[in-house]
Amino acid sequence: MKNKSIALILGMPILLALGACSDEKGTPPSGKEKSAAVAPSGALYVDNRWYSPEQVKRGEALFQQNCAECHKPDASGDPNWKQTDAEGKLPPPPLNGTAHAWHHPMPMLQQIVKNGGIPMGGSMPAFKEKLTPEQINDILAWVQSHWPDKTYTTWMQINQRKS
Repeated sequence: MKNKSIALILGMPILLALGACSDEKGTPPSGKEKSAAVAPSGALYVDNRWYSPEQVKRGEALFQQNCAECHKPDASGDPNWKQTDAEGKLPPPPLNGTAHAWHHPMPMLQQIVKNGGIPMGGSMPAFKEKLTPEQINDILAWVQSHWPDKTYTTWMQINQRKS
């Protein structure tokens, strides 16, 4: 309860800024943020995030096995992720906080991994037959561990409003 109150108080200026913004699909917040610790592969995490260091570690292995081929081992994705390819599909976006993944609340992120990105114009396959819900969350933990604190805080505000 105390952490939620602190997060709400600290996140209020961001929430107000988002409310005044007419286009939530802009660029992620910028700025170098300090973090509490460094997770595997240089990913960052802070004490007040939803996931644990153990989830990040498991998620890294799962990401490398299932996602890195398309989204790149460092989650940097395709540099032209906003442009459709020759087949009219969107390439794999970066998942490191520099693209649009941080605009989606957790249930949507989970559904995209579970059901694939084809309904959204991409070519990502569904992983519902390959990954458990816990493994999907571990992957999302590793992905979000790469997001700067400011981007993560903004995502938390979006997540709380839309989930």
